[in-house]
Amino acid sequence: MKHLIYKELGLGVHPVIYMFLLFAAMLLIPQYPYYVAFFYLTLGIFFTFNIGRENRDIYYTALLPVAKRDVVKARVLAIAALELLQLLLAVPVGILSAKINPLGGNGAGIDINPALFGLGFVMFGGFNLLFVTTFYRTAHNLTRPCLYGWGFVLVFVLVAESLAQYIPGPVSDYLDAATREGMLRQWPVLLGGLLVWLGATILAYRISAKRFERVDL
Repeated sequence: MKHLIYKELGLGVHPVIYMFLLFAAMLLIPQYPYYVAFFYLTLGIFFTFNIGRENRDIYYTALLPVAKRDVVKARVLAIAALELLQLLLAVPVGILSAKINPLGGNGAGIDINPALFGLGFVMFGGFNLLFVTTFYRTAHNLTRPCLYGWGFVLVFVLVAESLAQYIPGPVSDYLDAATREGMLRQWPVLLGGLLVWLGATILAYRISAKRFERVDL
């Protein structure tokens, strides 16, 4: 398994995905919808699956003396590691942005706070569950995975931003808080988002592994 993960990160992952990780710096942009920085990583995940399909990477990997389930597990673990790295890189950038932002807040979306990162985990988890499981239904077609995965991301961001920024009320006050006391109260959102991401990603692996085992390559 260790070697399969090395293979995914070194050969399977599209190189542009490492550039997209640096897009965490977009949190420095004032008055900006910060979920866009996380969306680019899902675009890199698509590129990874697409280049793997064109290079027949799945067929090659399946010829190795490894179980088909392990082929899926290595890909999912690589994706999860990159998503976690993206959010970890965004934390210090977010702290810096909050200190130097001349406007003091974000009028275009949710402020940089624990709720943003918790909801970012939820976004990644839902994308994994829909995109990855749909892809491994055929291990070839990418149209439906993109429709389901990015469709979820679009709806999720619209709902999350509306609740945090555009619909005044207690939910907005809670999610969009940028004071020390308000951010302390948001830790359940961060921890809950992390658990949702873990659960959704594990479920994505299990469903995908079962589907891939039935695929005739």
